[in-house]
Amino acid sequence: MRLFDVLAVLIGFSALFSWLNDRYLRLPNAIGLMLIALVFSLMLLLPFPFASELEQAVQRMLASIDFSEALLQGMLGFLLFAGALHVDLRELARHKWAIAILASASVVGATILIGCGSWLLFFALGFEIPLIYCMLLGALISPTDPVAVLGILKNANAPKSLEMKITGESLFNDGVAVVVFMLLAGLAAGETPPAPGDALMLFATEIVGGLAFGFAIGWIALFMISRTGNYQVEIMVTLALAMSGYAIAEHANVSAPIAIVVAGLIIGSRGRAVAVTEATRYRLDDFWELVDEILNAVLFVIIGLEVLAISMSGEFILAGLFAIPLVLAARLASVGLPFQLLRRHRRFEPGFLSILTWGGLRGGISVALALSLPDGEARDLILTVTYIVVVFSVLVQGLTLGPLVRRVAASAEGTRNP
Repeated sequence: MRLFDVLAVLIGFSALFSWLNDRYLRLPNAIGLMLIALVFSLMLLLPFPFASELEQAVQRMLASIDFSEALLQGMLGFLLFAGALHVDLRELARHKWAIAILASASVVGATILIGCGSWLLFFALGFEIPLIYCMLLGALISPTDPVAVLGILKNANAPKSLEMKITGESLFNDGVAVVVFMLLAGLAAGETPPAPGDALMLFATEIVGGLAFGFAIGWIALFMISRTGNYQVEIMVTLALAMSGYAIAEHANVSAPIAIVVAGLIIGSRGRAVAVTEATRYRLDDFWELVDEILNAVLFVIIGLEVLAISMSGEFILAGLFAIPLVLAARLASVGLPFQLLRRHRRFEPGFLSILTWGGLRGGISVALALSLPDGEARDLILTVTYIVVVFSVLVQGLTLGPLVRRVAASAEGTRNP
């Protein structure tokens, strides 16, 4: 299919499913879109008239999309920039140590726990999957997705500090997880394994380089914006920052996701204070909110439709179902242990750990990384397991997170007012 045809179909589905969700389901948009797309895909498997022909057409469309490249080398930069643009940098700095732990040590810890646990799980189910591929599963399923969870937290009136920790984690852990995944993917491909010191240096170079590069391009863009009063030019500069900055960072071998997050934080916080006029601020916010909404709609529609392109054998589905509690347990351990140590020095919100664990929703980046694996049984199994975990986290965890937040808040209020 032509690129224009693919985009036309995806935008058409996104508009239709968004309307259906807004008119009838009234769920958070990301959750509603994914649910409708998933139901639509499953209906194509039923013996309805023309269902088989439509299923084949959708499968051809999905086959023509390199979802991994479309997200990791296209959409991700825009989504991260749009998310960072609306975050208060000063508020984020107040929770810098908690966010740093969640976005680094917790990601690495979850990768190891899920990798080792899934290796044992697959072995028990009769799958001979190399440990390195199980570690890849751990790396790609570790990053959390801010798209669905942030709206839920706001509607549930979650504490601002808790919302900021989850936001900061979601913005930065994508970059860390991608770096870990790429290092492991090189080992899985048979490349010469680097010495531990070299691997740590490469990891640090990617992360620190991404922070420094993002800081530099953010201030360059801020300087350009401050020297013009034309809002069209200012929006064009931010668009170039998200797109060109991401591409240059990738070619410079630094973490492009982290670079774009840092640049977005600079424009969103410092730019609002000193460079952007009141009129431009509204136009800039409206533009990036629209970009964010459209791309997220397309992303979750693709995730829902991808069920038609995934091997759903009984054994693979069983492995995916068993992986759900494994991933949740790894999430609890990887965020719980560091914060139990920090509890000696600072206070956290009531129910912090339960909300942080249940609110760690997985999203498109996990599916995209799984799709980037080389063909084979290991890829098919990992892709199916990843898809089931993502669907569970978005639909089940996403729909129950709001009630959990309100229950924890009510319990805390009752404790304060016996």
